[in-house]
Amino acid sequence: MEITPEALYKIYLRNPTISTDTRKIEAGSLFFALKGEKFDGNAFAKNALENGASYAVVDDPAVVEDKRFLLVEDVLTALQNLARHHRSTWEIPVIALTGSNGKTTTKELIAAVLAKKYRTYATRGNLNNHIGVPLTILAVNPQQYDMVVVEMGANHQGEIATLCTIAQPTHGLITNIGKAHLEGFGGLAGIKKGKGELYAYLSKKKRVVFVNTQNEVLMEMVSKKHSFGEIVFYGSENSAVNPTLLEDVPFVTYENQEKQAITTHLPGRHNFENICAALAIGHYFGVPGDDAHRAISEYQPDNNRSQVFYKGSNTITLDAYNANPSSMEAAIDHLTKSVATRKMVILGDMLELGHDAEAEHRALGEMLAQCNFDLVILTGPLMQHALPALPKAYYIPDKFSLHNWLMDHPQDDTHILIKGSRGMGLESVVQFL
Repeated sequence: MEITPEALYKIYLRNPTISTDTRKIEAGSLFFALKGEKFDGNAFAKNALENGASYAVVDDPAVVEDKRFLLVEDVLTALQNLARHHRSTWEIPVIALTGSNGKTTTKELIAAVLAKKYRTYATRGNLNNHIGVPLTILAVNPQQYDMVVVEMGANHQGEIATLCTIAQPTHGLITNIGKAHLEGFGGLAGIKKGKGELYAYLSKKKRVVFVNTQNEVLMEMVSKKHSFGEIVFYGSENSAVNPTLLEDVPFVTYENQEKQAITTHLPGRHNFENICAALAIGHYFGVPGDDAHRAISEYQPDNNRSQVFYKGSNTITLDAYNANPSSMEAAIDHLTKSVATRKMVILGDMLELGHDAEAEHRALGEMLAQCNFDLVILTGPLMQHALPALPKAYYIPDKFSLHNWLMDHPQDDTHILIKGSRGMGLESVVQFL
């Protein structure tokens, strides 16, 4: 007999820790037997209970042995509905953000600023999809937090709309619209529509939206048939918070309202836009300016995003968490403007571009040809399309060969950019530099 949603929620309240991986079971947790492309979580339910879970939510009657197995029609749907109901029981502000680039960095900056005044919970890592958002919401104890920041990722239309029904945001932000997940969205127009689902939700619910006035696409999107509860613009002279970019190489330095220079650990003009978003949201929620700027200056990027560090005489920019044409252009532009004795790029495939993959990699090659970098190394099957414009580039098809090449050709006094899509895993090359 299937458990009712009401009964499942009562069990969750007694066991509020959610587990989906038997390798990371916490004692007393509620295990959800999710399915993947190559596994069926139902097969691991018994193991989860043996490892300390109090209950296992399953959708295969054949694995049910006792009352600790909670049978539902579909485990993923049950997880999402549980999160949806949990969210409806509290009124804490929920700030949702999506966009083609900069989501995670912006989320971290917003959380850092808000944490100066509020008990803030933010999406952990990159848990931003149809599974991650429910897990984020279910991790929130409304007695322990004052603010929630939820990152929303998507690779097809309709996904953001679904995530909004789960997180039920009261405030929202789109970082930008760029060429990411072109395959799933069906082109740039599809990306605008898909990411714009956040605007549609906030408008329907008369909620608050934050908009970068310097982004023409977002300004156009926010003006179309929307009736938000409030629009907070940032990035213009008329904005309540209007920092001035002083320099973005090697790191962003900006001037605050008091004409003080604030130096950050974030490289590139694109990160200045992320900083402005965080400052605007902090100001809206009454975070003192000095505290907000201190949060920005203290933030240290990690997880292979915008990380700059030194190894021997080399400076390494590791931005290998993901890549698309928009983010690749920003990273290359930053290296172009950097002061360095030698400049080198190690670039891997940009994935999920669908029919545009060949053309976008060819365009990347043409852009690189204008940069005059001392050394260009390309890896991955799609990067072959960039080669015609780069007669002096090195093409190394696989990472094993790339690792060996780097060991055989040590670099000195070089600023090295490492960037590629998540599936390329290019962070592995750092140990061979």
